[in-house]
Amino acid sequence: MQAIERGLSGAARPWRGAVLRPPAWQLWNMCLGLFGVQVVWGLQNVNTSRIFQTLGANIDELALLWIAAPITGLFVQPVIGHLSDRTWGPLGRRRPYIVAGTLLTALALVAMPLATTLWSACLMLWLLTAAINVAMEPFRALVADTLPEPRRTSAYALQVFFIGAGAVFASALPWMLNHWFGQGGHAGSVGIAYGIGAVVLLATVGWSVATTRERPPEQLAPGPGEVPHPEVPSASGAAALTFSGIAWISGGMLLAGVTAALGSARELYLVAGIAALFGLLQLGAVLLRRRGRASIGMIVIVEDILHMPSVLKRLAVVQFFTWFGMFALWVYAIPAVAALDFGTLDPASPAYGESADWVGILFAEYNAVAAGAALLLPAITRRIGRHACHAICLGCGALGLLGFAGMHRAGDLWLPALGIGIAWAAILSLPYAMLSDGVPARKMGVYMGIHNIFIVLPQLVAASIMGFVVRVPFGGHAEGALFTAAGSLIVGACLALTIPSMHHRQEFNAILH
Repeated sequence: MQAIERGLSGAARPWRGAVLRPPAWQLWNMCLGLFGVQVVWGLQNVNTSRIFQTLGANIDELALLWIAAPITGLFVQPVIGHLSDRTWGPLGRRRPYIVAGTLLTALALVAMPLATTLWSACLMLWLLTAAINVAMEPFRALVADTLPEPRRTSAYALQVFFIGAGAVFASALPWMLNHWFGQGGHAGSVGIAYGIGAVVLLATVGWSVATTRERPPEQLAPGPGEVPHPEVPSASGAAALTFSGIAWISGGMLLAGVTAALGSARELYLVAGIAALFGLLQLGAVLLRRRGRASIGMIVIVEDILHMPSVLKRLAVVQFFTWFGMFALWVYAIPAVAALDFGTLDPASPAYGESADWVGILFAEYNAVAAGAALLLPAITRRIGRHACHAICLGCGALGLLGFAGMHRAGDLWLPALGIGIAWAAILSLPYAMLSDGVPARKMGVYMGIHNIFIVLPQLVAASIMGFVVRVPFGGHAEGALFTAAGSLIVGACLALTIPSMHHRQEFNAILH
């Protein structure tokens, strides 16, 4: 029993250069920058469609214009993770990218409301999204690099607290400027809000960078299953990789052909192109290895995807169903609430506008609930484990989505919003805690970025097929999307129970020794 206790407490496997129980203020300093990052995301989410429509975009073009955000994150985060894993300088591994991304984000944030044409606004959205992804991705890896395993759940939960607080502040900022300070109209308030967001971003991220120290790479503890990739693959391994590459290319071409034949959503062409590109990169990896050359750039990232640890593979499936459901909520909550609770389908009607305002308040509520619930997650996970806690929280989210789809009194929707907030707290923290314990320390950055791929892909899939799902099985009723989203979260909750538990592995190893 003593051996088990030593294994669980971390005393039997000390980290060189790490403090097992760092003071709480160190965690707050490290995570504060996420407040500013989320202010940027919140301002973008609330105001981008209005900026586009003000500049002449049609409503059926919005989804395609918005696609910049997930596509940019799909590529930027793994690349930044890969590069930061191989960086060390006066600011460490992660902080140089945090600083560079923050400065670019502040510039893009100030410039976007000043755009006078639709194409320039699209360009600013691409720049803004790329820059904020550069700043955000290293924050996740920084926690895993800096803190020992027992403290990571608390740190990621604290990140969610700041993310939730930032989302509430950003969502309310334009309204406060209009109603409290009389900043003459929506256009003026948005420009001022973006400027305030840039200042908040620089201040909070600057504080985190200045007060956080990183440990050099040689002090990082090796992760479970950390083995180098072979310089030259075996004949069977090369054949399997070649077959996989051809399969991905063929699948992408088939999807593009079906999309063209059926006249389906144009977003499916992007999914097809991503599949084909992934296949080409696999074939490129085989070719370089056969020539005895070390892989570079995106080829290395593809190899890391193909050699993912089991924890990341299980999380990838859970994340697909989780983020598919959340994306459906974000897109269809307003039309569903307008139809069910306000009795209108007309976007130009005052009732529809009232429903949109009410959904905005409900979204602010679930972000606030997530901020508070996240602080309770560490204590719960210590009792039942991270995977069980994650499953329970996703179940609460599914109940909340069913409430949004089934309740017919707008004033009662605050109750299901509580369940969604509990799920959101877990979604933004527990997968990162589980991932940080199950991947090699020397590749923490790139695997955090690869994990983001499995957040983006379900959103692309949802954007491509949810229109068909609502139109055909549910006869155009938006609440059908929310029922689908609830089912997706239930599947994710069940699959979360299959994720390997680090504590279970530690206990088993302690018994053996």
